Amino acid sequence: MRFLPGLILCLLLAINLSYTKEVESLTIDELGGEEFLNDEPSAEDPAGNQPRGPCANWMGGAPGYPGHNGVPGRDGRDGKDGAKGDKGEPGPKGEHGEPGAPGVEGPRGLLGNPGLKGEKGESSFSYRSAFSVGLTARPTSSSHPIKFSKLFYNDQKHYDETTGKFHCTVPGLYYFSYHLTVYLKDVKVGLYKNGRPVMFTFDQFQNNNVDQASGSVLLLLEAGDQIWLQVYGEDSYNGIYADNDNDSTFMGFLIYPSVAHS
Repeated sequence: MRFLPGLILCLLLAINLSYTKEVESLTIDELGGEEFLNDEPSAEDPAGNQPRGPCANWMGGAPGYPGHNGVPGRDGRDGKDGAKGDKGEPGPKGEHGEPGAPGVEGPRGLLGNPGLKGEKGESSFSYRSAFSVGLTARPTSSSHPIKFSKLFYNDQKHYDETTGKFHCTVPGLYYFSYHLTVYLKDVKVGLYKNGRPVMFTFDQFQNNNVDQASGSVLLLLEAGDQIWLQVYGEDSYNGIYADNDNDSTFMGFLIYPSVAHS
């Protein structure tokens, strides 16, 4: 009975030593075969680390408790790139962006085809005003308009043969001209506008000759203006003559209107 406590102690030591070797063997396998324990006897330890003490050459002790986890190993090398994956599904449509700045002006394009013919416009000839008249007898007075009573053209009735005056109805630019036969006396005539002379023509009569006196002018007229020919000065300048073989004429016509005429 006195050896019983020592026997129990030896039994416990043997169990602990056996369990420790098993744990060390497992740790060696996990570390890739690196040996932390050497079971072979060495030259310095020919006995092979045999247990010494009261329990020598007895039986193994009980296994010990599991040891702590070892230190984590180093990171392994990077693996090779994997195969290219399949094309993904198209994403949703993005929001509409802001308009960009205007670009640089491009080169001029080729000449296009002619367009369709437009509607006929209003012609200036729709505003008509013209007259052409002649004398049938010598003027009898130098203080009144000369009355040209022979009508060559007066469709618009803008010339009044009873007064010898042209009445402007269509405002615009007009051309006036006169051609007078001179006989027996000198001639001095004036072209009048609204009672004031605009221009003069003078011809000195030569004995036993028939002369000619003429003049022309452009005038810009307004509606209501009046134009006529009149002997200027005394009766001694009234040498205007007309018969069946010699004419004295007066004419005028609108070149173009200055404003629309209703």
